[in-house]
Formats: sequence, structure tokens, C-alpha cells
Amino acid sequence: MRKNKNRGYQQLRVWNDAIEYYVKTYQCFRKFRYDLRRVAAQAVASADSVHRNIAEGYCRRSINEYLKFLNIALGSLGESVSGLRAYRKSDQLTEDKFEALDSLAYKLENGLLKLVESLEQKREKGGWVDHLIVRESNAIYGSV
Repeated sequence: MRKNKNRGYQQLRVWNDAIEYYVKTYQCFRKFRYDLRRVAAQAVASADSVHRNIAEGYCRRSINEYLKFLNIALGSLGESVSGLRAYRKSDQLTEDKFEALDSLAYKLENGLLKLVESLEQKREKGGWVDHLIVRESNAIYGSV
């Protein structure tokens, strides 16, 4: 596995949960009838947006940017859950599929909310490093 500081989001439980949520959403909606393809595409797109925004915010290396993108991820998740409720109510989604996706979304939403809360506390206490500065010794360059 390739590792670097910019790929640290891959170690986050919420990012992994978001990937799982996307996969399950795709599996559920890929076989929607042709006349509902637009609905299916939107359901998949909103689920896809969640993990992408977690990663993008993390890679921005600024706590304010990270929080901004985590809140966008929460918005995409809200859009996704709203769709699930509408699809269930209109009988486009079975109760079993709805429950499976809704329980994953619930877990993911709570994880995102806790991560946002934790980062907000770090921002308030000044416990966040928002740069990747590498400190080198001038000795290797022959400086006096």
C-alpha cells in the first residue's frame, strides 16, 4: 500500500464507511428500470460525493478547508438520505434495501458529525498543523 501524508484520509473510518456506502448505493441502484435511470444516477452521484469531499478536504491541509468539505460531505449525505426516503415512500425501493442503506448512512453521518466536532475543538485549542513544511539542516549544504 502506498503511503504519504496526503493520503491519510484513507485511514479514516468515515472515509472507509463512505466508500462502503457508495458501493452499496451503486449496487442497489444499478438495476433500476430505464425510466428511472435519472433517479438512480442522482442517488449514486450524491453517495459518491460524500467520500470525495472527505478526501478533498483532508488534502487541502487547512483546518478551515477541511471543515468546509466535511460539511459539504454532510450535505451530500443529507441529499442521499432524502432521496432514499422518497424512493421508499414511492415504492421504488424495497424496505430491506432502504433499511440497509439508511443504517449505513446513519453510521456515516454520526461519524462525520463527531469528526467535525473533534476538528472544531482542535481549531479552538490551536492543535492543528496546516502545513507540510520539511525542516532541513543547512549542514548538508556546507553552510557555516
